Amino acid sequence: MKIGQIDLGERPVMLAPMEDVTDPAFRLMCKEFGADMVYTEFVSADALIRFVSKTEQKLRIADEERPVAIQIYGKDTETMVEAARIVERARPDILDLNFGCPVKRVAGKGAGAGMLRDVPKMLEITRAVVDAVHIPVTVKTRLGWDESDKIIVDLAERLQDCGIAALTIHGRTRAQMYTGEADWTLIGEVKNNPRMYIPIIGNGDVTTPKRCKECFDRYGVDGVMIGRASFGRPWIFKEVKHYLRTGEELPPLSAEWRMEVLRRQVVDSVNLLDERRGILHVRRHLAASPLFKGIPNFRDTRVAMLRAETKEELFRIFDDIARLPQFGEQ
Repeated sequence: MKIGQIDLGERPVMLAPMEDVTDPAFRLMCKEFGADMVYTEFVSADALIRFVSKTEQKLRIADEERPVAIQIYGKDTETMVEAARIVERARPDILDLNFGCPVKRVAGKGAGAGMLRDVPKMLEITRAVVDAVHIPVTVKTRLGWDESDKIIVDLAERLQDCGIAALTIHGRTRAQMYTGEADWTLIGEVKNNPRMYIPIIGNGDVTTPKRCKECFDRYGVDGVMIGRASFGRPWIFKEVKHYLRTGEELPPLSAEWRMEVLRRQVVDSVNLLDERRGILHVRRHLAASPLFKGIPNFRDTRVAMLRAETKEELFRIFDDIARLPQFGEQ
């Protein structure tokens, strides 16, 4: 699969862009475990052109994580074009346009998935950004605004006509947010449309290696994007890539090995930010990690883990967990 001149190989698996998740440390870790491409957190075009320091920091990328895409969102054409030019100077491999974020503070203001209610504006922005930069421009969006407005099959063609190099589709509507099951049938319909020639990447509910292979086989997508399933489990890319390559499950990774990965995630997060913010940042990974699921009578320990305020306190709790007789049996 190629996006522009960037060759991602056969059946690439990518780390989805996620706010407060896909920071440089986490991207590098997922890359190490096999992610074929990684995406930054989404970047506000409005904040970018106003040179907001915290937003500019999101443009920092390392050569070790390439190929990497920077994703921007906004609702004004001139602002998006100016932001795109700023992003291009940060030298990402790809510029991605977010027309899929469903949260109210974004979609409710007309950006992200809010663009699904103003398709002419979405197309205007896309065409203008494609014309403004020299790197490949891609789009990530959803099936439509709600159940009665699933417009993706027609929309995909129109976005392609704007000159984008690839399209990622999350198999939910904006109204669904992240509830219910992702519907891949329309993603497959877009891919199998004979008028489509750009790569189609599917996203939504890919939580196991088997499901990832099924999405490639059943729906014919060119690439698969993994999002929330990577929380507290960056090694999912290692498991998925092994399964795609061999057709067999990777031998179980030891609980001790996975715990060391989480320890490293904590250290990387603290080093990237500072101790207080780094611990806060990594909590969603710890809360979601499958490493702790299935341990009986774990509630009090989980609460303590998620309330820990220092690295040393958190690692003491990790040590206590590792000594539990049931640790590693899940």
